[in-house]
Amino acid sequence: MPHVVLLGGDGIGPEIIAQAERVLDQVNTAFSLGLTTERCLIGGAAIDAHGSPLPDSTLAAASNADAVLLGAVGGPQWDALPMSERPEKGLLQIRSGLNLFANLRPALLYPELASASTLKPEVVSGLDLLIVRELIGGIYFGEPRGIEGAPGQRVGFNTDRYTEAEIERIGRIAFEAAMTRSRRLCSVDKANVLEVTVLWRDVMERLSADYPDVELSHMYVDNAAMQLVRAPKQFDVMVTGNLFGDILSDAAAMLTGSIGMLPSASMNSDHQGLYEPCHGSAPDIAGQDQANPLATILSVAMMLTHSLKAPKAAQAIESAVQTVLASGVRTADIASGSAGEQVVGCQAMGDAVVNALR
Repeated sequence: MPHVVLLGGDGIGPEIIAQAERVLDQVNTAFSLGLTTERCLIGGAAIDAHGSPLPDSTLAAASNADAVLLGAVGGPQWDALPMSERPEKGLLQIRSGLNLFANLRPALLYPELASASTLKPEVVSGLDLLIVRELIGGIYFGEPRGIEGAPGQRVGFNTDRYTEAEIERIGRIAFEAAMTRSRRLCSVDKANVLEVTVLWRDVMERLSADYPDVELSHMYVDNAAMQLVRAPKQFDVMVTGNLFGDILSDAAAMLTGSIGMLPSASMNSDHQGLYEPCHGSAPDIAGQDQANPLATILSVAMMLTHSLKAPKAAQAIESAVQTVLASGVRTADIASGSAGEQVVGCQAMGDAVVNALR
Protein backbone atom coordinates (compact mmCIF):
# COMPACT_ATOMS: atom_id res chain seq x y z
CA MET A 1 0.00 0.00 0.00
CA PRO A 2 1.66 3.30 -1.07
CA HIS A 3 2.58 5.52 1.87
CA VAL A 4 3.20 9.30 1.86
CA VAL A 5 4.78 11.37 4.63
CA LEU A 6 3.49 14.94 4.93
CA LEU A 7 5.87 17.61 6.27
CA GLY A 8 4.13 20.94 6.78
CA GLY A 9 7.22 22.71 8.06
CA ASP A 10 7.12 26.43 8.83
CA GLY A 11 5.53 29.69 7.70
CA ILE A 12 2.94 29.06 5.01
CA GLY A 13 4.00 25.41 4.81
CA PRO A 14 1.18 23.98 6.92
CA GLU A 15 -1.42 26.02 4.99
CA ILE A 16 -0.35 24.90 1.54
CA ILE A 17 0.17 21.29 2.64
CA ALA A 18 -3.39 21.28 4.03
CA GLN A 19 -4.78 22.19 0.60
CA ALA A 20 -2.52 19.72 -1.19
CA GLU A 21 -3.65 16.99 1.19
CA ARG A 22 -7.27 17.70 0.31
CA VAL A 23 -6.43 17.27 -3.37
CA LEU A 24 -4.49 14.07 -2.65
CA ASP A 25 -7.44 12.71 -0.65
CA GLN A 26 -9.78 13.48 -3.54
CA VAL A 27 -7.75 11.58 -6.16
CA ASN A 28 -6.98 8.82 -3.68
CA THR A 29 -10.70 8.13 -3.47
CA ALA A 30 -11.56 8.82 -7.10
CA PHE A 31 -8.83 6.57 -8.49
CA SER A 32 -8.83 3.96 -5.69
CA LEU A 33 -5.12 4.46 -5.06
CA GLY A 34 -5.10 3.01 -1.54
CA LEU A 35 -2.70 5.69 -0.28
CA THR A 36 -1.96 6.15 3.40
CA THR A 37 -0.45 9.31 4.90
CA GLU A 38 1.51 10.28 8.00
CA ARG A 39 2.36 13.73 9.37
CA CYS A 40 5.81 14.52 10.77
CA LEU A 41 7.81 17.60 11.76
CA ILE A 42 10.75 19.27 10.02
CA GLY A 43 12.48 22.63 10.19
CA GLY A 44 11.66 25.22 12.82
CA ALA A 45 8.57 23.34 13.99
CA ALA A 46 10.79 20.33 14.70
CA ILE A 47 13.35 22.49 16.49
CA ASP A 48 10.64 23.85 18.79
CA ALA A 49 9.23 20.39 19.51
CA HIS A 50 12.34 18.20 19.49
CA GLY A 51 15.39 20.46 19.44
CA SER A 52 16.44 19.29 15.96
CA PRO A 53 15.53 20.50 12.45
CA LEU A 54 15.27 16.84 11.35
CA PRO A 55 14.35 14.47 14.19
CA ASP A 56 15.40 10.85 13.81
CA SER A 57 11.72 9.88 13.80
CA THR A 58 11.03 12.09 10.78
CA LEU A 59 13.96 10.73 8.80
CA ALA A 60 12.94 7.16 9.67
CA ALA A 61 9.35 7.76 8.55
CA ALA A 62 10.52 9.40 5.33
CA SER A 63 12.95 6.57 4.63
CA ASN A 64 10.13 4.04 4.89
CA ALA A 65 7.69 6.04 2.75
CA ASP A 66 7.20 5.87 -1.01
CA ALA A 67 7.17 9.66 -1.20
CA VAL A 68 7.39 12.77 0.96
CA LEU A 69 5.40 15.98 0.45
CA LEU A 70 6.99 19.07 2.01
CA GLY A 71 5.66 22.59 2.53
CA ALA A 72 8.57 24.91 3.42
CA VAL A 73 11.06 25.51 6.21
CA GLY A 74 12.56 28.53 7.95
CA GLY A 75 11.59 31.81 9.52
CA PRO A 76 13.13 34.82 11.29
CA GLN A 77 12.53 33.38 14.76
CA TRP A 78 15.27 30.82 14.14
CA ASP A 79 17.79 33.07 12.35
CA ALA A 80 19.90 33.58 15.48
CA LEU A 81 20.66 29.87 15.78
CA PRO A 82 24.06 28.54 14.69
CA MET A 83 24.15 27.62 11.00
CA SER A 84 24.25 23.89 11.80
CA GLU A 85 21.04 24.11 13.85
CA ARG A 86 18.81 26.24 11.61
CA PRO A 87 15.61 24.92 9.97
CA GLU A 88 17.22 24.84 6.52
CA LYS A 89 19.67 22.21 7.76
CA GLY A 90 16.72 19.85 8.15
CA LEU A 91 15.99 20.18 4.45
CA LEU A 92 19.60 19.56 3.47
CA GLN A 93 19.78 16.59 5.85
CA ILE A 94 16.66 14.87 4.51
CA ARG A 95 17.90 15.32 0.93
CA SER A 96 21.19 13.75 1.91
CA GLY A 97 19.62 11.08 4.13
CA LEU A 98 17.36 9.86 1.33
CA ASN A 99 20.10 10.28 -1.30
CA LEU A 100 17.87 12.61 -3.33
CA PHE A 101 20.45 13.60 -5.91
CA ALA A 102 18.16 14.60 -8.79
CA ASN A 103 16.02 17.72 -8.54
CA LEU A 104 13.49 18.23 -11.35
CA ARG A 105 12.06 21.73 -11.65
CA PRO A 106 9.65 22.30 -14.53
CA ALA A 107 8.83 25.84 -15.59
CA LEU A 108 5.56 25.71 -17.49
CA LEU A 109 3.62 28.84 -18.33
CA TYR A 110 -0.12 28.34 -18.33
CA PRO A 111 -1.62 30.40 -21.18
CA GLU A 112 -3.98 32.08 -18.72
CA LEU A 113 -1.01 33.50 -16.78
CA ALA A 114 0.96 35.02 -19.67
CA SER A 115 0.01 38.50 -18.49
CA ALA A 116 1.15 37.72 -14.93
CA SER A 117 4.79 37.35 -15.99
CA THR A 118 6.98 40.42 -15.73
CA LEU A 119 8.25 39.66 -19.25
CA LYS A 120 6.37 40.43 -22.44
CA PRO A 121 3.79 37.75 -23.33
CA GLU A 122 5.45 37.07 -26.68
CA VAL A 123 8.71 36.23 -24.86
CA VAL A 124 7.19 33.71 -22.45
CA SER A 125 4.03 32.40 -24.15
CA GLY A 126 4.37 28.66 -24.70
CA LEU A 127 7.26 28.33 -22.25
CA ASP A 128 7.87 24.72 -21.20
CA LEU A 129 11.33 23.99 -19.85
CA LEU A 130 12.80 21.58 -17.29
CA ILE A 131 15.77 22.34 -15.06
CA VAL A 132 17.60 19.26 -13.76
CA ARG A 133 19.66 20.25 -10.71
CA GLU A 134 22.17 18.07 -8.88
CA LEU A 135 21.01 18.28 -5.28
CA ILE A 136 23.33 16.64 -2.76
CA GLY A 137 26.80 17.60 -3.99
CA GLY A 138 28.69 20.71 -4.93
CA ILE A 139 29.37 23.71 -2.76
CA TYR A 140 26.39 23.17 -0.45
CA PHE A 141 27.85 19.90 0.84
CA GLY A 142 31.56 20.14 0.01
CA GLU A 143 34.26 19.96 2.69
CA PRO A 144 36.23 21.70 4.07
CA ARG A 145 33.97 24.59 4.98
CA GLY A 146 33.80 27.10 7.78
CA ILE A 147 34.87 30.44 9.21
CA GLU A 148 38.31 30.77 10.78
CA GLY A 149 40.52 33.44 12.27
CA ALA A 150 40.46 36.19 14.85
CA PRO A 151 37.83 38.95 14.75
CA GLY A 152 38.66 41.42 12.02
CA GLN A 153 40.77 38.83 10.19
CA ARG A 154 38.27 36.03 9.70
CA VAL A 155 38.12 33.97 6.52
CA GLY A 156 35.02 32.16 5.30
CA PHE A 157 35.41 29.27 2.89
CA ASN A 158 33.40 26.58 1.11
CA THR A 159 34.46 23.82 -1.25
CA ASP A 160 32.80 23.21 -4.61
CA ARG A 161 33.44 19.52 -5.26
CA TYR A 162 31.98 16.91 -7.62
CA THR A 163 33.12 13.39 -8.40
CA GLU A 164 32.87 12.04 -11.91
CA ALA A 165 30.29 9.50 -10.72
CA GLU A 166 28.09 12.24 -9.22
CA ILE A 167 28.16 14.20 -12.46
CA GLU A 168 27.43 11.11 -14.54
CA ARG A 169 24.34 10.07 -12.58
CA ILE A 170 22.70 13.50 -12.80
CA GLY A 171 23.76 13.75 -16.44
CA ARG A 172 21.99 10.52 -17.31
CA ILE A 173 18.81 11.76 -15.61
CA ALA A 174 18.97 14.90 -17.76
CA PHE A 175 19.70 13.07 -21.02
CA GLU A 176 16.86 10.63 -20.37
CA ALA A 177 14.49 13.51 -19.59
CA ALA A 178 15.50 15.19 -22.85
CA MET A 179 14.73 11.96 -24.72
CA THR A 180 11.08 12.25 -23.60
CA ARG A 181 10.83 15.89 -24.69
CA SER A 182 12.38 17.82 -27.59
CA ARG A 183 15.77 16.11 -27.33
CA ARG A 184 17.71 19.26 -26.58
CA LEU A 185 19.92 19.49 -23.48
CA CYS A 186 21.87 22.54 -22.33
CA SER A 187 24.53 21.89 -19.70
CA VAL A 188 25.29 24.96 -17.60
CA ASP A 189 28.73 25.45 -16.03
CA LYS A 190 31.51 27.99 -15.47
CA ALA A 191 34.26 26.02 -17.17
CA ASN A 192 36.21 29.16 -18.06
CA VAL A 193 36.90 29.78 -14.37
CA LEU A 194 36.11 26.72 -12.20
CA GLU A 195 37.99 23.43 -12.59
CA VAL A 196 35.13 21.50 -11.01
CA THR A 197 32.97 22.52 -13.95
CA VAL A 198 35.68 21.67 -16.46
CA LEU A 199 35.20 18.12 -15.19
CA TRP A 200 31.42 18.62 -15.37
CA ARG A 201 31.64 19.58 -19.04
CA ASP A 202 34.01 16.70 -19.84
CA VAL A 203 31.61 14.16 -18.32
CA MET A 204 28.59 15.62 -20.14
CA GLU A 205 30.49 15.39 -23.42
CA ARG A 206 31.39 11.76 -22.73
CA LEU A 207 27.78 10.88 -21.87
CA SER A 208 26.47 12.48 -25.05
CA ALA A 209 27.91 9.56 -27.04
CA ASP A 210 25.35 7.32 -25.32
CA TYR A 211 22.49 9.61 -26.38
CA PRO A 212 23.15 10.43 -30.05
CA ASP A 213 19.57 11.63 -30.56
CA VAL A 214 19.97 14.40 -27.97
CA GLU A 215 21.52 17.69 -29.07
CA LEU A 216 23.93 18.71 -26.28
CA SER A 217 25.03 22.32 -25.86
CA HIS A 218 27.02 24.13 -23.16
CA MET A 219 26.52 27.56 -21.65
CA TYR A 220 28.29 29.54 -18.94
CA VAL A 221 26.00 30.23 -16.00
CA ASP A 222 26.14 34.02 -16.30
CA ASN A 223 25.06 33.82 -19.93
CA ALA A 224 22.41 31.24 -19.07
CA ALA A 225 20.90 33.63 -16.52
CA MET A 226 20.77 36.36 -19.14
CA GLN A 227 19.34 34.06 -21.80
CA LEU A 228 16.58 32.85 -19.46
CA VAL A 229 15.34 36.43 -19.33
CA ARG A 230 16.11 37.34 -22.95
CA ALA A 231 14.82 34.27 -24.80
CA PRO A 232 13.74 31.49 -22.41
CA LYS A 233 12.02 29.38 -25.07
CA GLN A 234 15.39 28.49 -26.60
CA PHE A 235 15.77 25.98 -23.75
CA ASP A 236 14.10 22.60 -23.37
CA VAL A 237 16.09 20.77 -20.65
CA MET A 238 18.88 22.40 -18.64
CA VAL A 239 21.23 20.46 -16.37
CA THR A 240 23.55 22.02 -13.83
CA GLY A 241 25.08 21.72 -10.37
CA ASN A 242 23.60 22.49 -7.00
CA LEU A 243 24.42 26.19 -6.62
CA PHE A 244 23.76 27.22 -10.22
CA GLY A 245 20.56 25.16 -10.30
CA ASP A 246 19.27 26.81 -7.14
CA ILE A 247 19.67 30.26 -8.66
CA LEU A 248 18.55 29.53 -12.23
CA SER A 249 15.43 27.63 -11.19
CA ASP A 250 14.24 30.55 -9.07
CA ALA A 251 14.88 32.91 -11.99
CA ALA A 252 12.88 30.57 -14.24
CA ALA A 253 10.07 30.63 -11.70
CA MET A 254 9.32 34.27 -12.41
CA LEU A 255 8.97 33.56 -16.12
CA THR A 256 5.80 31.66 -15.26
CA GLY A 257 4.21 34.58 -13.46
CA SER A 258 4.99 33.59 -9.88
CA ILE A 259 7.25 31.28 -7.95
CA GLY A 260 3.97 30.16 -6.36
CA MET A 261 3.27 28.16 -9.53
CA LEU A 262 6.39 25.98 -9.62
CA PRO A 263 6.46 22.43 -8.25
CA SER A 264 9.57 20.32 -7.88
CA ALA A 265 10.65 16.72 -7.40
CA SER A 266 13.81 15.50 -5.68
CA MET A 267 14.47 11.83 -6.37
CA ASN A 268 16.87 9.01 -5.70
CA SER A 269 17.72 6.04 -7.88
CA ASP A 270 14.78 4.04 -6.46
CA HIS A 271 12.25 6.70 -7.57
CA GLN A 272 11.58 7.55 -3.95
CA GLY A 273 11.05 11.29 -3.92
CA LEU A 274 10.54 14.43 -1.91
CA TYR A 275 8.09 16.82 -3.54
CA GLU A 276 7.82 20.49 -2.67
CA PRO A 277 7.02 23.90 -4.11
CA CYS A 278 10.02 25.93 -5.24
CA HIS A 279 9.13 28.87 -3.00
CA GLY A 280 10.07 29.42 0.62
CA SER A 281 8.13 29.71 3.84
CA ALA A 282 7.00 33.33 3.26
CA PRO A 283 6.70 34.18 6.98
CA ASP A 284 5.38 37.66 6.13
CA ILE A 285 2.05 36.17 4.97
CA ALA A 286 1.92 33.05 7.14
CA GLY A 287 -1.45 32.46 8.78
CA GLN A 288 -3.18 35.11 6.66
CA ASP A 289 -4.80 32.81 4.06
CA GLN A 290 -2.86 34.56 1.27
CA ALA A 291 -0.51 31.82 0.10
CA ASN A 292 -0.76 30.25 -3.35
CA PRO A 293 -1.11 26.46 -2.89
CA LEU A 294 -0.91 25.61 -6.60
CA ALA A 295 2.82 24.83 -6.65
CA THR A 296 2.28 22.36 -3.81
CA ILE A 297 -0.79 20.88 -5.51
CA LEU A 298 1.19 20.50 -8.73
CA SER A 299 3.95 18.86 -6.67
CA VAL A 300 1.34 16.25 -5.73
CA ALA A 301 0.85 15.63 -9.45
CA MET A 302 4.60 15.15 -9.89
CA MET A 303 4.60 12.76 -6.92
CA LEU A 304 1.82 10.70 -8.47
CA THR A 305 3.72 10.56 -11.76
CA HIS A 306 7.24 9.77 -10.60
CA SER A 307 6.98 7.91 -7.29
CA LEU A 308 3.44 6.56 -7.01
CA LYS A 309 3.00 5.52 -10.65
CA ALA A 310 -0.51 6.96 -10.92
CA PRO A 311 -0.32 9.06 -14.10
CA LYS A 312 -4.08 9.32 -14.62
CA ALA A 313 -4.53 10.84 -11.16
CA ALA A 314 -1.67 13.23 -11.89
CA GLN A 315 -3.24 14.29 -15.17
CA ALA A 316 -6.54 14.89 -13.40
CA ILE A 317 -4.86 17.30 -10.99
CA GLU A 318 -3.05 19.15 -13.76
CA SER A 319 -6.30 19.47 -15.72
CA ALA A 320 -8.15 20.70 -12.62
CA VAL A 321 -5.54 23.42 -12.06
CA GLN A 322 -5.85 24.53 -15.66
CA THR A 323 -9.66 24.57 -15.37
CA VAL A 324 -9.45 26.76 -12.27
CA LEU A 325 -7.05 29.20 -13.94
CA ALA A 326 -9.21 29.33 -17.06
CA SER A 327 -12.17 30.27 -14.87
CA GLY A 328 -10.33 33.38 -13.68
CA VAL A 329 -9.65 32.28 -10.08
CA ARG A 330 -6.35 33.75 -8.87
CA THR A 331 -4.39 34.16 -5.69
CA ALA A 332 -2.85 37.62 -5.24
CA ASP A 333 0.59 36.64 -6.57
CA ILE A 334 -0.77 35.65 -9.99
CA ALA A 335 -3.48 38.29 -10.31
CA SER A 336 -2.93 40.79 -13.12
CA GLY A 337 -5.95 42.99 -12.55
CA SER A 338 -7.63 41.83 -15.75
CA ALA A 339 -11.39 41.83 -16.06
CA GLY A 340 -13.01 38.60 -14.97
CA GLU A 341 -10.40 37.65 -12.40
CA GLN A 342 -11.53 36.52 -8.95
CA VAL A 343 -8.80 36.98 -6.35
CA VAL A 344 -9.07 34.41 -3.55
CA GLY A 345 -7.05 33.10 -0.63
CA CYS A 346 -5.28 29.82 -0.03
CA GLN A 347 -8.34 27.94 1.27
CA ALA A 348 -10.60 29.10 -1.55
CA MET A 349 -8.02 28.15 -4.18
CA GLY A 350 -7.91 24.68 -2.64
CA ASP A 351 -11.71 24.59 -2.75
CA ALA A 352 -11.64 25.50 -6.44
CA VAL A 353 -9.21 22.72 -7.37
CA VAL A 354 -11.07 20.09 -5.33
CA ASN A 355 -14.36 21.14 -6.93
CA ALA A 356 -12.79 20.94 -10.39
CA LEU A 357 -11.62 17.41 -9.59
CA ARG A 358 -15.15 16.42 -8.59
